[in-house]
Amino acid sequence: MRVVIAPWLFRLPFFRRFTGYALWRTILLRHADVTHDLLTHELCHIWQGQQRRWHMLFTYVTTRYANNPYEEEARRAVAETAATAP
Repeated sequence: MRVVIAPWLFRLPFFRRFTGYALWRTILLRHADVTHDLLTHELCHIWQGQQRRWHMLFTYVTTRYANNPYEEEARRAVAETAATAP
């Protein structure tokens, strides 16, 4: 897995609303100064894609972003890890 800083990508219309974006083995970030929460969120998406790739893709096409179960799971992962962080 790798992390790539790609500010040019986040200038494209579809990506403007994101700060990070997960591909199958790569996390793309808008800038280098990111939080642990963002990395946790994107790492959760990497794991989700490894476990249920086709269902995840189908769900992103058929479900609104705010109600997407994969987004909800990633948000829960951030909340749970933030609560235990020193």
